[in-house]
Amino acid sequence: MAANHLPPAQRSLVGSIAANTRWAQTTRAERQAATAAATEGRKKSWEQKADPEGRMTPDELAEAVTRLKKAHYSLMALRSAQARSGRRAA
Repeated sequence: MAANHLPPAQRSLVGSIAANTRWAQTTRAERQAATAAATEGRKKSWEQKADPEGRMTPDELAEAVTRLKKAHYSLMALRSAQARSGRRAA
């Protein structure tokens, strides 16, 4: 059965299986090379959010990015906890 005829949850599982199979067959160096552009793009995105005007020194920028990421992931954890508690109450 083609993946596009599956329900969304099953399509997601098929994609996960394919991705994990691909990465299992590569070396660390190959994985790093394959994801280097995305990794660099994401780094630049965090830096732009932390210092949109480009005024910070490299050390200040690195610290600001670290704090911004901590805030972002803490917010995600909070929203996840709220969603879980909402499901339990229902």
